[in-house]
Amino acid sequence: MCLLDYVEAWDAKRILCRASSHRAADNPLRTFGQLGAACGIEYAAQAMAVHGALMAAADSVQAQVGYLVSIRGAQLYVPQLDNIAADLEIEASCIAHNENNILYQFSISAAGQLLLQGRAAVVLNAEALTSGHPL
Repeated sequence: MCLLDYVEAWDAKRILCRASSHRAADNPLRTFGQLGAACGIEYAAQAMAVHGALMAAADSVQAQVGYLVSIRGAQLYVPQLDNIAADLEIEASCIAHNENNILYQFSISAAGQLLLQGRAAVVLNAEALTSGHPL
């Protein structure tokens, strides 16, 4: 399920993507015909995944599998996204990272209006972190 339309800009620290799928009646995240604002977190997670893939390609290394493990400070400024007429602008900025973890700040806006924002923690190669240790 790809919700993003395209990458508008990116560099080593941030990515900016656009999406129009929030208006689609067949959006797989809709419930009872509506797309709740919290679903914007999936849009942000997809932008983070694309950022990781682009960074890996730029460094000529294989992209690592990442797992979204935590959302903090999430603020939703609208109840739903499906009634937003403008395209979504999804921005994710890396605020800290090491070889096993990345912390992103994310925001989703449309036509200059902030819709939601928060922070997300991503663990990379989680299997390696638990190697030899039962879960």
